[in-house]
Amino acid sequence: MADDTAPLIDISTEFGQRAARHLAEDPVVWLTTVGAGGAPAPNPVWFLWDGGSVVDTFNLPGSARVQHVQANPRVSLNFAGNGQGGDIVVLAGVASLVPDAPGADAVPQYLEKYAPHMARLGYDPAGFAAKYSQAIRITLTRLRGH
Repeated sequence: MADDTAPLIDISTEFGQRAARHLAEDPVVWLTTVGAGGAPAPNPVWFLWDGGSVVDTFNLPGSARVQHVQANPRVSLNFAGNGQGGDIVVLAGVASLVPDAPGADAVPQYLEKYAPHMARLGYDPAGFAAKYSQAIRITLTRLRGH
C-alpha cells in the first residue's frame, strides 16, 4: 500500500533528483491526454512546476487538449530523455481546468521561464496570456522511469 504522506518525487534519490531537475528546468514536456476514441494525444507544452505535486500549463480555449481533459482528466507527462533510451521520466496525473487562474502574464515564475520564448515567437506576455488563456492544473499521482 502506498504511503499517501510520502512525497511523489523523492529527491534523496538520484532518480528523484533527475525528475525534479527536469520539472524545474526543462522548457517543454509532452502532455498526453486521452482523445474521444481512447487514443493517446501527445502535445508539447510549456509548464510550471510548483515544486510539489502540481504542474500548470496555459492552453488555447476550446482546443482538443482542453476538450480531452474535460472528458477524461487522466494524463501523462513525458520528458525527452537523452536520445539513447536513458534519463526517462514519466509522470501520471489528473488534470483539471482552472477557470479563475491568473493569466500567464501574471505569474512571475512563468514569465521568468518563458518570456524569452514568447518573444522569439512574436508574443508579448499580455498577448500570449490573452491567446493561451485556459489554465490546466495537473496533480501528479505517479512517477516512473530510469
